[in-house]
Amino acid sequence: MVSALDGVRVVEHPLVQHKLSQMRRDETTTQDFRRLARELSLLLAYEVTRDLPLSYLDIMTPVAQMRAPVIAGKKLCLVSILRAGNGILEGMLDLIPEARVAHIGLYRDPATLKPVEYYFKSPDALDERLVIVCDPMLATGNTAAAAIARLKERGARRIKFVCLLAAPEGISVLRGQHPDVPIFTAAVDEKLNEKGYIVPGLGDAGDRIYGTR
Repeated sequence: MVSALDGVRVVEHPLVQHKLSQMRRDETTTQDFRRLARELSLLLAYEVTRDLPLSYLDIMTPVAQMRAPVIAGKKLCLVSILRAGNGILEGMLDLIPEARVAHIGLYRDPATLKPVEYYFKSPDALDERLVIVCDPMLATGNTAAAAIARLKERGARRIKFVCLLAAPEGISVLRGQHPDVPIFTAAVDEKLNEKGYIVPGLGDAGDRIYGTR
């Protein structure tokens, strides 16, 4: 089940909600958190690609010939906002192994909470691809907005954003700067705290995925 806010789609499937609750638990180990992130990302990938266009071609089954549906157009592009975005990227690639991949290196300045870019690499022809931006947390929204602006500079026109958790503040910033980009998430939480963390949230997703502090 998917509920829709203004440009936000909250995936309410029981498996999605169950796995997210396991990820939130403070006692969840790094190994289990990483596995759950991958599993949850695969389920979100199913929802975000629901409207991919199809074309038809003739194939032969072991029994007969038929007109079979296949995904049309250029292969889509998955974009990981480093480093935590890789925790979502892997699960999505499990479902869409033929996808092209871009990486954007952005970190949040702890004093200003503004994004600083240090790396960018993408495939060609972004204007002909569905571009799916992956980041576990939509907190202040500044990093996601900066990444999407960079992709638009490279020609991307059809963009979707996928995260595990979103804060109302982040949704407001991202929708305000990029109203054409729908947001897919497993939950919209209460707020941000004074350090820019989502409450109740699940902590720092990158640290929990990679076992760092």
